[in-house]
Amino acid sequence: MKRHEEWSADILGDGYEERRFAQPDDYSGPVAVTVIRRMPTGGSDKGVLYVHGFSDYFFQSGMGVEFNSRGYAFYAVDLRKYGRSRLDGQKFFEVRSLDEYFADIDAALSQMAADGITEVTLLGHSTGGLTSALYMMHRRPAAVRLLVLNSPFLAWNLPWYERAAIPLLSFIGGFMPGLRVPQPKDTRYARSLRKGLEGRWEYRTAWKPDQMPDVDAGWVRAIERGQRELERGAGIEVPVLVLTSGASARRGDTMDVFHRADGVLDVRRIAKAAAALGDDVTVQSLNGGLHDLSLSSEPVRLKYYESIFSFFLRHGF
Repeated sequence: MKRHEEWSADILGDGYEERRFAQPDDYSGPVAVTVIRRMPTGGSDKGVLYVHGFSDYFFQSGMGVEFNSRGYAFYAVDLRKYGRSRLDGQKFFEVRSLDEYFADIDAALSQMAADGITEVTLLGHSTGGLTSALYMMHRRPAAVRLLVLNSPFLAWNLPWYERAAIPLLSFIGGFMPGLRVPQPKDTRYARSLRKGLEGRWEYRTAWKPDQMPDVDAGWVRAIERGQRELERGAGIEVPVLVLTSGASARRGDTMDVFHRADGVLDVRRIAKAAAALGDDVTVQSLNGGLHDLSLSSEPVRLKYYESIFSFFLRHGF
């Protein structure tokens, strides 16, 4: 693998390109990041960078189309050990600290700068939202003007007795990071998404499986420590828009509920935790939205993008 591979046609087609960058080796060996882009007709000096969530990768082809239609360049990143960036033999989504991903976001922003993008909105979903908030807390890049978070993983969605075990698992993760932590065997969220089940979207289940895969104690520690950092006050200096569904689905709920609610996180806990992000934080809920709001029904999707574009307009982006 070359240190910096050239741009090539992406698997999504429709004007998308991808480029892989090798990163310095970590505790598991070689790692890489993949940057994906779709440029608007006539070019632009403003762009959006999307960071995906857990057990996920960038596949939402309509997202680039939406931003391009408003004149913004669109970029996405498949983080190390996810999707396009996973190398042979690597353990999917293995991480010990969320700041490992900062270098991947750096690579994408450097490519955007090389392409003439001078103003950026960072858009993060779920764990990508948590990572993006931490990135803005620590890196504070001058080019990033706005932060948009789509159902960010700012708080655990667990019963109190399971939340009580998180600090212990986090502690264990410090010296036994590979200890397996089983996840609920529930496919209802995937059923609400994937075409061929009960959803409308096509994606690679090898990269985004129907059943949430087991994590390890190191992953739990990374998430728990990241959330605690933000809880103490992130001091993010740019305006922040936090978007959530209007409701959460609970264990035991029917598929009808999962088709119109966040089937992964607790939206009330997200809204509460968002207050610690900075001094200029807007929280907006969208009734009927899924966990990934960009994959909701068309009426909710339209509201999702209009909320983002209205936020851009208010802040001169």
